[in-house]
Amino acid sequence: MRIAALQMCSAPTPEPNLAALDALVGDAVADGAQYVLSPEVTVAFAENREGLSKVAAPYDANPALIAVSEMARRHGVWLHLGSLAVALEDGRFANRSVLFSPRGDIVAHYDKIHLFDADLPGVAAYRESATYRGGEQAVTAQLGDVTLGFSICYDVRFAALFGALARAGASLIAVPAAFTVPTGEAHWEVLLRARAIETGSYIIAAAQGGRHANGRSTYGHSMIVDPWGKIIACQNHDREGVVLATLDPEAVLAARARVPALANARPFELPVAAEGSRP
Repeated sequence: MRIAALQMCSAPTPEPNLAALDALVGDAVADGAQYVLSPEVTVAFAENREGLSKVAAPYDANPALIAVSEMARRHGVWLHLGSLAVALEDGRFANRSVLFSPRGDIVAHYDKIHLFDADLPGVAAYRESATYRGGEQAVTAQLGDVTLGFSICYDVRFAALFGALARAGASLIAVPAAFTVPTGEAHWEVLLRARAIETGSYIIAAAQGGRHANGRSTYGHSMIVDPWGKIIACQNHDREGVVLATLDPEAVLAARARVPALANARPFELPVAAEGSRP
């Protein structure tokens, strides 16, 4: 299977982003892509509640999802919308990833579990939990014979999720993201390669990249990593573009046979502090 990761610099409103997505999907399909992944917050790069409330819609009546469904059908491709903000009844939002079949049907969706609440000295403080509601369910879906695992951005720092996806059969795990520049420079490649090595899975990471209208800059460097941890395709900058690679099921089997970490994993009890005793 030929797979593609898109790199975008999304605007705060859906219209230009959907147009850019359509063009990039067309480029990927022209190069033979059968599965295409877009970045986190593809539809609208609006971070606060006020901005999201202007562009987010409920899941069951969402103009952006209708547009992406038509896009998948027209291009005849598995189209994985990295994420969009979905309005919830409690006034918050779900950061939701949605997979469309080549017929335009929604196959599965996943809500980002781990929310980015962090203070980056000299950069900014982030509180996704003030705006978003975290998901509670890990998700896999079938792309023909390939089992796809879902994650979003900050999830990549939680190895247990990726291990669970691999044990559930995933041989390809998607990481749509919008990494900050400081964390991207320090951790992006390391995290993606580590998750590939630990699980013996392909990791496909589609990133936001560049300076956005709200002044925030994202790291870019979309990439595809093979099950042995080798980067086999990379957008080595923060500009829009497409990276492609061919998924080889035999590479997954070979990596997991050489180092069977998933099979060798054992349950264990949490450590208990030892109490000193007199001789």
